[in-house]
Amino acid sequence: MLRLTWVQPEDLLGHELRQAAQDGREPKAVAARWRAAGGPEAPVTAGASPTPASRYLRQLAEDLLDELADLPSAWADDEPTDLGRIRSVCPDWPEPVGTPAITPHALEAAWLGRATGCLLGKPVEKLPLDAIRRLARAAGNWPLTTYFTARGVPEELLARHPWNRRSAPTSLGENIDGMPEDDDLNYPLINLVLLQRHGRAFTTTDVARTWLDELPAGRTFTAERIAYRNLLSGLEPPRTARHRNPFREWIGALIRADVHGWTNPGHPAAAAEQAHRDATLTHTANGVYAAMFTAAVIATAATGDHDVHACLRTGLTVVPPRSRLARAVRQAVRLAHEHTDFDAVVDTLHATHAGTHHWVHAVPNTALIAAALTHAHGDFAGSICRAVSGGWDTDSNGATAGSVAGLLAGHPAALPDRWTAPLKNRLATSIGDFDGIGFDTLAHLTHRETRRP
Repeated sequence: MLRLTWVQPEDLLGHELRQAAQDGREPKAVAARWRAAGGPEAPVTAGASPTPASRYLRQLAEDLLDELADLPSAWADDEPTDLGRIRSVCPDWPEPVGTPAITPHALEAAWLGRATGCLLGKPVEKLPLDAIRRLARAAGNWPLTTYFTARGVPEELLARHPWNRRSAPTSLGENIDGMPEDDDLNYPLINLVLLQRHGRAFTTTDVARTWLDELPAGRTFTAERIAYRNLLSGLEPPRTARHRNPFREWIGALIRADVHGWTNPGHPAAAAEQAHRDATLTHTANGVYAAMFTAAVIATAATGDHDVHACLRTGLTVVPPRSRLARAVRQAVRLAHEHTDFDAVVDTLHATHAGTHHWVHAVPNTALIAAALTHAHGDFAGSICRAVSGGWDTDSNGATAGSVAGLLAGHPAALPDRWTAPLKNRLATSIGDFDGIGFDTLAHLTHRETRRP
């Protein structure tokens, strides 16, 4: 039986109940009706429950999803999605910081950093924090200093905490042979195609068309899969982000933001606005802010003249200051400055967010990325290891931290060989004609977009 993940109404409803509570609506009455009808909780880790719901429960879930969408939000004024309103509540909207000429070498380091951080996090994606720590300690790799390995790890521990099923054959230290396919690399490739076809003045509709042309539906997840379904149902952006989409504040838009920062060096506002047009196909509010924040951080890092702390401060200037994301990032940065032991930072972040947020939600994951970069002072190995060791969406967090830290390093030669050599300058993907492409070639293609008028 095919149980298509991330689209079954009976599975979406539990996620929407949690999302509604987070974004300032009052879902208790709806939740009571769902439970009284025997409706299940949302799947904890997987995208679909193991068995289909009855026709009655499925119809009820669809009705309740629409009812929840109509509830007013107490956070509406502090967490707008419209770009004009976002700008109006951000008092320090950033000015350009010159017109630096980013080099292909710096972009290659950023691409390599993104791939390396992603690869480090792949085998432990979906595992709880305690399991990540146990597996790494058993291999003598804690604090993390290199890729995960099964060598030396007791079979009993591996049976209790199995590696990510899809990633383990290609992402452990003993079997890495080039960069395997991952959505955290597919989306930068899609956005490179987007810029090649439409330039930096692209619209959200252009993003949608590019996806339909180039992105296999089976390579989408969470908010992206919902938006893809909505497009095929005849809905247009930005409604594609809102209609029966409980994942609209998850991490998907953030992992698409890098190219917008890379191609706007020194122009954090332009990078954030570009990320906004991309993100609003699939996300709202804090899901959009996470992408804008990341793009602005990267655009600032691309100048080569700012340390990671200045980059993160600039990133916050494009985020509504009273939003949940801004508050979470500020707390994370403060914790990273206060504690020498990063495990203490992570434990506090988990105590703050894990009980209320799904492990893929943008708020805790963006906070963890900011904490990792801050605590490591932007050092490459330190940043990706901290980001992954903090759990949650490990491959996505490692990828974004690696992109920022790689860009700050400025050259592939500045990245340790133990991280980059296993990639063999080769990326696997199902996007376009990119399968097997080298990171050096990707850097030159990206650099070409930075020079386009």
